[in-house]
Amino acid sequence: MKARVFVSFKPTVLDPQGQTICGALNSLGHKSIAGVRQGKFFELEVTPDATKEAAGKEQVRQEIEQIARDVLANPVIEDYRIEIMD
Repeated sequence: MKARVFVSFKPTVLDPQGQTICGALNSLGHKSIAGVRQGKFFELEVTPDATKEAAGKEQVRQEIEQIARDVLANPVIEDYRIEIMD
């Protein structure tokens, strides 16, 4: 089982790197690009033993949620989204 965690700035937080990328794209002739928001992507591999039953899968989801909230994202300025893949 794998879990993917996508982390990005909250919409209210300025993203200077995204703005720079947007400016560079516009300079390269990509005028249709109005905005860019950059983020981070993490892929976590879960041991097979942890996911043998439905209860185990729910525990893994809760653990990934805690990892995303406490370690991977800064909840003050970032949002995160989790995808669980079997």
